[in-house]
Amino acid sequence: MDDQNAQPSGQEQQSPDTDLQLSASAVRGVMGEYDNVDTLLAACRRIRDAGYTKTDAFTPFPVHGIDPALGIKPTALPWIALAGGVTGLLTALAMQIWMNGIDYKYIISGKPYISLPAFMPVAFELTILFASFGAFFGMWVLNRLPMYSNPIFTDPRFDRATDDKFFLYVDSKDDKFDRAAVEGILTETGSEYIAPVVEDESPKEVPKFIFMIWALVIGLSSIPLLVVLKMRLTRSDLPRFHVFFDMDFTPSKDAQQNTTLFADARTMRPDVAGTVYRGQMDMDVLTGVDMSKLSSMDPGRADRLVALFDDESGEDQRDDAVAEKLDNGNPGGAQSDKTDGPGVPENRRDQSTGRPQSPAQDQELQKPAAIGGVDVPGADPVADQNSQTGQTDAAEDSTPWLEEIPIEVDQDLVYRGMEQFNIYCSVCHGANGGGNGLVNQRAQKILATNWVPPSSLHDPSLYADKYAQGKLFSTISNGIRKMPGYAAQIKVRDRWAIVAYVRALQASRQATEDEVPQDRRDALMQQRVEVQKRLAEEAAKEKAANEKSAGGN
Repeated sequence: MDDQNAQPSGQEQQSPDTDLQLSASAVRGVMGEYDNVDTLLAACRRIRDAGYTKTDAFTPFPVHGIDPALGIKPTALPWIALAGGVTGLLTALAMQIWMNGIDYKYIISGKPYISLPAFMPVAFELTILFASFGAFFGMWVLNRLPMYSNPIFTDPRFDRATDDKFFLYVDSKDDKFDRAAVEGILTETGSEYIAPVVEDESPKEVPKFIFMIWALVIGLSSIPLLVVLKMRLTRSDLPRFHVFFDMDFTPSKDAQQNTTLFADARTMRPDVAGTVYRGQMDMDVLTGVDMSKLSSMDPGRADRLVALFDDESGEDQRDDAVAEKLDNGNPGGAQSDKTDGPGVPENRRDQSTGRPQSPAQDQELQKPAAIGGVDVPGADPVADQNSQTGQTDAAEDSTPWLEEIPIEVDQDLVYRGMEQFNIYCSVCHGANGGGNGLVNQRAQKILATNWVPPSSLHDPSLYADKYAQGKLFSTISNGIRKMPGYAAQIKVRDRWAIVAYVRALQASRQATEDEVPQDRRDALMQQRVEVQKRLAEEAAKEKAANEKSAGGN
C-alpha cells in the first residue's frame, strides 16, 4: 500500500527539487491526507480557527458535523428556491388576471372574470416550476458549475477519497493563504501526506469528434420538425399516420348532442331527481309557493309537492298524480279507454273543440307536473291551451304563490342576479329584458315557423302586482311554453337573485327623478339637457333641409 512508503516522521512531502519547479501561479492550493474521521475533524477545526474560509473536505462517506467543523455557513439555496416559487406564483396570477380579467374578458362557467380559486391550478404549477428552476440553476451557480476539470484530480492519491482515505483541501484563493503555514497546521494535526495541488495541464481543446456528434444530433433532431412542417403545409389523399390510434378515435360528445350511452339519449346528465343541498329543505324557498296556505287549501297537492323533494319515489308519485288527473279522478282508469270517435280516448281530445289533439298537444299532456306550479298539466286543458298561447287568467291560478322574495334582498343579490341573467336569460329575453335577444333575432331572421317569441319582461302583466314573485321563480325553475326549466343549471339562491334583478329591470322603466340618488341626479339632468339640445339641433337641420328642398322645387 501507499502507506508503506511513508517517511519515518509519518509525513510525505514533495521533494525540494519539485518545489523549485512549481511557480506560485501554478499552485491552486494544499491538500492533506488523513486516516480516520477524528483526525480529519480536528484538522478542520484548526484550519477554521486559523481563519481560513475557502476550504473543503473529501470523505468516502457522509461525516456528521463536518460542516460546522469547517465553518461552512448554511446554503442560500432554499431562499433561492423560495424566491423562484414566489416569482412563479405572482407571474401566474398576473398573467391570468391580465388575460381573463383585463385584456380579454370572458365568462367561463359563470365564474367572475378574476376568480382566484380557478386561478390556483396554474398558479400552483408555475410556483413549482419556478422553484425547481431556482433550485437547479442556483445549485449550478453556488457550486461554480460547470467545472470541466478540477485541479485536485491531478494527484493520483486523491482517488482513495472514495475508498478509505480522508482529505482536507485549502484553496490558494483564500485571503489568508500561506502555503508554509497551511502545511504546518496539516503536519501538526497528523496528516500523513501533504502535497500542493497544481493546475491541470491536460489539453483544454474540445475534441473534434464532439463537434461532429453535436452536429449529427442537431441534424437528426430536425427531421421530425421537417416531417411535421411537410404534413402541415402540403395536402395528401392518404390518411394520416396515427401514433395513438385509440386516442385519435375516442368517442366524444358535446353537451347538447345525443348519445346512446344513456336511456334518455342526453349527453349532459341532469341532477338526480329529488336531490337537494344539505340545509336547503325550505319548501317555500325551493318552490316559490306558500306551503302553509297550500296545506290549508289543498293538503293533497301540498303532500305531493313535498314528496317530489323529500322522497326518492317522488317521480313515481308525480306520475301517479298525472295518471289520476288524466283519468278525471276515476280510480282504476275507467275512462282512460273511453273513446268518442275513431279510437281516440276522450281524455286525449281537445275539450274546447272536440277534435283529437295533435301529437304535440298529446306529448305536452303527458309531461310530469311542474314542481313550482303543483297543478298537473292536463287537468285543465283550457288552462294548458292558454299557457301554450301565452294567455293567462289570474282567476284560474289558485296556487298561493309567495308575494315577497323569501331571502334577504341587497345590492349583492341584485348584482348576482344580473350576472346570472346575462348568462342564462339574456340570450332570449335580451340584456334589457325586452324580449329580443340573440336567439329571438336568429329565429326571426330564418323565419322559424314553430318559434314562440319570448315575453318582454316589461309587459305590465308580468309586474309583481300581477305576477307574484314565487310564480316568476317557478317559471325560471320549471319553464313555460318553449322556455325550458333551469332548476338543474341555476342554484336556488341564484334563481331568487334573478327574480330580484328582473324586478329591478322593471322598476328601471318606471323610475322618477326623485328616486335617482342625489349624487347622480345633477349629472343625469345635465345629460338630459344635452340630449334635448342635440335633438332640437337635429330637428332644426331637418326643417331647414326640408324648406330648402321645397324652395328648390
